[in-house]
Amino acid sequence: MYEHLETAKNTENLKRVVIDPVTRVEGHGKVTLLLDEDNHVQQARLHIVEFRGFERFIQGRPYWELPVLVQRLCGICPVSHHLAAAKAIDQLVGVDPENLPPTADKIRRLLHFGQVLQSHALHFFHLASPDLLFGFDSDISKRNIIAVLQEHTDIGLQGVKLRKFGQEVIRMVSGKRIHGSSAIAGGVNKSLSKDERDYLLKDVEQMIEWAEQSVALIEKVHCSNRPYHDEFATIKSQYMGLVAKDGALELYHGGLRAKNTEGEILFDQVDYCRYNDYIHEEVRPWTYMKFPYFVNQGKEKGWYRVGPLARMNVCDYISTPKAEAARQQFMRLSDNPVEHSTLGYHWTRLIEVLHCAEAIKDLLHDADIMGDDLVVTGEKRLEGIGVIEAPRGTLFHHYQVDENDIVTKANLIVSTTSNNHAMNESVRQVAATYLDGQAEITEPLLNHLEVAIRAYDPCLSCATHALGKMPMQVELVNAQGEIINQVFKNSRGEIESLLS
Repeated sequence: MYEHLETAKNTENLKRVVIDPVTRVEGHGKVTLLLDEDNHVQQARLHIVEFRGFERFIQGRPYWELPVLVQRLCGICPVSHHLAAAKAIDQLVGVDPENLPPTADKIRRLLHFGQVLQSHALHFFHLASPDLLFGFDSDISKRNIIAVLQEHTDIGLQGVKLRKFGQEVIRMVSGKRIHGSSAIAGGVNKSLSKDERDYLLKDVEQMIEWAEQSVALIEKVHCSNRPYHDEFATIKSQYMGLVAKDGALELYHGGLRAKNTEGEILFDQVDYCRYNDYIHEEVRPWTYMKFPYFVNQGKEKGWYRVGPLARMNVCDYISTPKAEAARQQFMRLSDNPVEHSTLGYHWTRLIEVLHCAEAIKDLLHDADIMGDDLVVTGEKRLEGIGVIEAPRGTLFHHYQVDENDIVTKANLIVSTTSNNHAMNESVRQVAATYLDGQAEITEPLLNHLEVAIRAYDPCLSCATHALGKMPMQVELVNAQGEIINQVFKNSRGEIESLLS
């Protein structure tokens, strides 16, 4: 399973199918498929064809600007970059996570729980639920949040309001729903007032109830067609995520834990400041996105997955009771110690929504979030590493500065980067299942390929959610280089044949 992506060596006699760009994902990517004369898939690749360059142009800036600067990477998960950068610059001012004031630590956690909740709600209800509720082959006019609101009104409204609540948590903490400011070197710039705390408390019980209903919904959808949901785009992989010292799910701070395909622990409680001893990145000429891998296993076998599915697989339990009960139910899907279902990302995403809602409630009842001990400093350092579990998975920010506090080097490993190889594997699996032997390219077929990518909730540019508006042109070329079919998907999602 690890080597087939690169087996198509003699490509001159293969047919090439191109999806460019892939729609309903963040950023610009394309898929290429190589088929032999019998239309069997020989190679499948997801290409990232844009270049952002954040690692380069934050060099030369003073370190204290970074939490504000780097969150411009993303319009949907800016908080994750904001907090990862803050954790890194904490170290630059001599503050380790265990030395952060309790108020600062809990305010940051509250902010992060709001971020994960709103991001997961957006992806599931707005982007993924139309496919899951109406079917991958359903009419394209139904595959959007408007149709969900019309035909499943309660589900759609709950999704919209869950996301709004998460955004309100962010606004109360950082001043704005998007690109606010809260974390600073060694702490935070404000705590919550009583009025802000009470404003959030009045809705939190409803959010927990709706989150429970959402978990029940995805369980019903998954289990009503169990073989399909277990097998579609599913691959056996390794997993990595942060866990607490006792093995609990940890979204804000913990040690790195990894498991192999059979659930055996590869490493555990690794200080993430030593991540470079365990993870390296490979560059390939056909994409701007790198390929991370575990060093001791090498480039071919060392790839892994991160994100909600990975976090459920690597943790021992979840600290909030309703989410833990939901996790146990999910893990009972099979007798395996790890669950490999790619569509299981949606189920685990909603378990985390429930966990975040419960955790927000607990923090709102904690007096420390209204405290006034906000900042601490220590002895200056020249290197800082911040790691956090972003909605899409483990996020690394690594900075080096000079004696004048100017950034001289930066390295970011974004969550989607860690899932790069896995997304390619899932695309190949779906292409082999649904494209093999097909001479006619249809919109539902294209949607199957995109659903495989969408399950990971990728952020290809780590920019903004601007989905479903990009056109796509696909060509099927025979072994002689002749175009035998060509279709165009316009910005309205309509399929037009260019050879008719």
